[in-house]
Amino acid sequence: MEGPEAISYLTQKQAAEIEELLVGRHGFSQDQLMELAGLSVASAIAEVYKSSEHTRVLVICGPGNNGGNGLAAARHLHHFGYKLQVCYPNCARNPLYIGRVTQLESLSVPFLSVQSLPPELPNFDIIIDAIFGFSFQGNPGPPYDGLVENLVSLSEQDQNCLKTPVIVSVDVPSGWHVEDGEISGKGMKPHMLVSLVAPKLCAKRFSGAHHFLGGRFIPPTIMHDYELQLPPYRGTSMCVQIGPRDIVSSKCCDKTVEHDPFVQFQKWYADAVTTGVKLPDSMALSTSTRDGKPSSRMVSLKKVHQGGFVWCSNYGSRKAHEITENPHGSLLFYWITLNRQVRVEGVVQKVSDEESEQFFISRPREIQIVPAVSQQSTVIPGREYIHQQCKTIEEIYSNGNRIPRPKSWGGYRLIPESFEFWQGDESSVHMRVRYFASEKGWRIVQ
Repeated sequence: MEGPEAISYLTQKQAAEIEELLVGRHGFSQDQLMELAGLSVASAIAEVYKSSEHTRVLVICGPGNNGGNGLAAARHLHHFGYKLQVCYPNCARNPLYIGRVTQLESLSVPFLSVQSLPPELPNFDIIIDAIFGFSFQGNPGPPYDGLVENLVSLSEQDQNCLKTPVIVSVDVPSGWHVEDGEISGKGMKPHMLVSLVAPKLCAKRFSGAHHFLGGRFIPPTIMHDYELQLPPYRGTSMCVQIGPRDIVSSKCCDKTVEHDPFVQFQKWYADAVTTGVKLPDSMALSTSTRDGKPSSRMVSLKKVHQGGFVWCSNYGSRKAHEITENPHGSLLFYWITLNRQVRVEGVVQKVSDEESEQFFISRPREIQIVPAVSQQSTVIPGREYIHQQCKTIEEIYSNGNRIPRPKSWGGYRLIPESFEFWQGDESSVHMRVRYFASEKGWRIVQ
């Protein structure tokens, strides 16, 4: 990784001039530049977000060259093993773009209209923002204004600790000014930015976890004429990370803590997401029987707010029976790469049927099938029995009708009575902060 202070940043005018030189004097075609840009974007994504963990990808393409970069990236990501869908509202009537669409269609990559985009974009693991590039000026018009607003909304949900996709912006985050960046504080906040050729001035305001540079094709004469300082590409890599962006260091921990433990949790959870921690929403849930015999298992956090921490389960499972007998439970989050853990203890109760219904609808269709046939903590004849039950459900609802939520499946909420935040340190002098609920609010013990 290269330090950002040693790297050149381009104005909008310089970026346009360099592209004109590449296509003119230096003999590149626009098709070649898109191909190289798309490969750079796909390579950067694959380096940080592995296809085994971030499978489902939505690429949103704009009407210009940046949309073409997104189409090229989609094709490469398909070959890298990701499951792609593309939203390309206004396909440019140009053989350059039509050909890229045809290439994706030949790979059976689905194209979604704006109207057919699923209302719950969090169903995707990664959303690639390839809407507007450095040449865009002014305010987005329809349908792109709505798409940008959706991405801004996802950024806000991410700050509130709701599970959201990783947002990757190509060259310039859509909605940002190419030079001034996003100065209102209310715009999109991508997790990754892949700058092309050289970072634009707006990249200085990028605060996400991963900033990459792609475009390993700049001739020495352009480097010299524009006095570009760019990091070297290593080996056969098509991208290089600009950084390091050390968001959290285990060697020094912020000694100040929030008065509200939910706000403190949101900060740490956001750090886990933006630094690429694997499965940041995984938590160990511990329950116990009436006579105090404990059991633990991993579950996935669905939502957290001032009301508590929410997950979903089968109401006939062992943990459900134990919660019925003894409503006290605890949660443990452990983010190994940050050397952090959070413990939460409190009382567990079921969420409303309306909330459970919302959680069920938000799940991908193939995952909705499992609760419909699963009977957790019961003995079954074998795995083939479950597979056959799933196949039966698929056949029953093969016409596209919505799979109904089983009454035996729904959400639980742990209402915290105490929190413990633990930050490890290589010196073994660890940081621990505890919060206890009281009539006057939260009492902090450090």
